[in-house]
Amino acid sequence: MIELLDYQETSLGLLCLRRRELVSRPGVVVTEVTLDHVFLMSSYHTESERALSSRGLALHEGAGDLDVLVGGLGLGFTALEALKDARVRSLEVVEFLPQVMRWLDEGWIPDSERLRSDPRFTLRQDDVFARLLDEDRPLEPVDLILLDVDHAPDELLDAANAAFYTRAGLERTREQLRPGGVLGLWSTYPSEDLEVLLGRVFDRVVVEEVSWWNDLVDVQKEDTLFFARRART
Repeated sequence: MIELLDYQETSLGLLCLRRRELVSRPGVVVTEVTLDHVFLMSSYHTESERALSSRGLALHEGAGDLDVLVGGLGLGFTALEALKDARVRSLEVVEFLPQVMRWLDEGWIPDSERLRSDPRFTLRQDDVFARLLDEDRPLEPVDLILLDVDHAPDELLDAANAAFYTRAGLERTREQLRPGGVLGLWSTYPSEDLEVLLGRVFDRVVVEEVSWWNDLVDVQKEDTLFFARRART
């Protein structure tokens, strides 16, 4: 059984939010997102989305009062994981699509109420890449920037995002981080080019593979997380 929660055209394509009971797992209900009928994400497997926050925060050596910027709301798991860390003072999610923001207001994404009720959480409609790179409206520096927007550095949701994946774009992003701050990027594929580029801009780079077993189709899946830390001085 499939419950269609939202189905509409957006500036990025035909966006669908649906809820269904898994045929192979009776009683297990999942929420899924597709774009132009291509699968994007599910509430059934969230290992890499949550690891983007937990491992990024683990790389930050700060004792507390950390301000976090998350690019892309998705189904909320990256934000929820970050809020588990008591060191996080504030967490702002920047979401490009107002349609996705409505999902939170309607309570259609998992744990919507837990996000909305946390006083540290705010949600803003904007293009996170444009916001990071726009010198005319500089950000107040934060301690972590966690981005889960594109499929991969060479598989973009929007061609305009390419400006971020350049040395100039990463240098500009580094300036939005406080000393010791961490940039985290989610990707469905590895990218040696991005790893090398991050190493030219940041003090330390860590690349982690998050492996998980997709028991619905019996396939081992791997996502890639890139982390880059700004020098403390």
